[in-house]
Amino acid sequence: MKTCFLNFLILLPLAIFAQSNSDRINDENLRNSLLMHKELVSIPNLPENKELMLKNINWVADQYDQLDFKTSLLETSTLPILLAEKVYNEDYSTVLFYFHIDGQPVDPESWDQNDPFKPVLKEKAPNGDWQNLDWKKLEGEINDEWRIFARAAADDKAPIIMFLSALKTLKAANDKPNFNIKVIFDPQEEYGSDALLSSLEKYKQRYASDYFIVMDGPAHDSNKPTLTFGCRGITTCSITTFGSRLPQHSGHFGNYVPNPVFSLAKLLSGMKDENGRVLIKDYYQGIEIDSETSKILKSVPSDSVVFNNKLGIYTSEKVGRNYQESLQYPSLNVRQIGTSWKGEKLKTVIPEYATAHIDVRLVQETDGKAQLQKIKQHIEQEGYYVIDRDPTDEERRTYPKIAKFEASSNVINAFRTDADSDFGKKIRSQLSENFDEDPVVVRIMGGTVPIVPLIDKLDVPTIIVPMVNLDNNQHSPNENIRIGNIRQGIKTCLSILNTEL
Repeated sequence: MKTCFLNFLILLPLAIFAQSNSDRINDENLRNSLLMHKELVSIPNLPENKELMLKNINWVADQYDQLDFKTSLLETSTLPILLAEKVYNEDYSTVLFYFHIDGQPVDPESWDQNDPFKPVLKEKAPNGDWQNLDWKKLEGEINDEWRIFARAAADDKAPIIMFLSALKTLKAANDKPNFNIKVIFDPQEEYGSDALLSSLEKYKQRYASDYFIVMDGPAHDSNKPTLTFGCRGITTCSITTFGSRLPQHSGHFGNYVPNPVFSLAKLLSGMKDENGRVLIKDYYQGIEIDSETSKILKSVPSDSVVFNNKLGIYTSEKVGRNYQESLQYPSLNVRQIGTSWKGEKLKTVIPEYATAHIDVRLVQETDGKAQLQKIKQHIEQEGYYVIDRDPTDEERRTYPKIAKFEASSNVINAFRTDADSDFGKKIRSQLSENFDEDPVVVRIMGGTVPIVPLIDKLDVPTIIVPMVNLDNNQHSPNENIRIGNIRQGIKTCLSILNTEL
């Protein structure tokens, strides 16, 4: 598409982008950004369909070619990585931006529209229902509360369009960013980023930069500009306890054959106190919440009563004094418990084993392998003979308490950039100046992004800039993007592009 953007863009004076409190991008510019978004979102983006993924990649590459970027398709073990680069000044620092171009699978029957990949413009009726709007409505006054519904409308094609629109706006005004730019488009983020991760050694120099900005994820629920300075990591393990060699009839053997579910339950209950704090030795070792950190955590707008009511819980665990503080500690979560029988109907048996599948969210102070070792040592201290396989008959006769502990070799550690680092201060200051209020600063988010190995490889200050609405139904039916978030996201991108690094 030769594009509709530069032809319609009203050329604004250069000063509007440098002034401390820039005006909103006018409705005409926003309209064409939304139509550009519609065009990109209309291309299905499931990695299983290579032809359509390449169509997505080529669409984005064409947009960057029009902005005089150098675009390259980097070969990987699966789909190619699109890399766009532009040097504005040899003396400038370089910022690498990250987006992902793929989307989650869809169940069309669960969507309130015929085709999840055909964007639908909607507004909320007084009764709370979402009603379809004609796209011609964009020719008039655009309501920030309207939304566009489609798969990938928010995650992650909205940020792609926000950043692209900001770059087009700067070019049309004969302005330029205050740093050189590289942009990575990941074709498989929703599926583990296999393509990108397989390319880290081969293209390390192509990805090299002074700073890294990840544009993915939802903003704070206030929809204020948000900066996230880290994310938790993750690893997993499983614990299995054993009863008899085979499942037994609960009538014939109840009160005689030990049920492994009860031994597993007792073992698990000893890992946490009644307030949810982990009792495993040194599990929280090295974590301190000083006064400055506490101040940052408390600055995130939050109402615990409203939050807990939304979650449907009476009270929270007491690992931290508030939600943000709770994220600063490693978690211990039992994600599933199972026994041998997995059929639909119940059976009156004493199962031969019980397994708990556990995930551990990591913070910067904790190493994944070390945390798993602490869990294993705790089980041993509870008197269990711990092995990594099913017990032999000889072991069953020898040890009264046996547990199989299987630790995952897949560990994604956490990352965190100091919010008061030079990079952090400059981005925060620019957003504060342009929006007349401080952005919401999140020290570390609870989720894990699969590209942490890239962050580790780059070893440069990294910030996540989430811009879509929190209630976007990410990964679920009826995914959507609020138009006000697109408008604000473009302004956020302009603010970042005008930051002097």
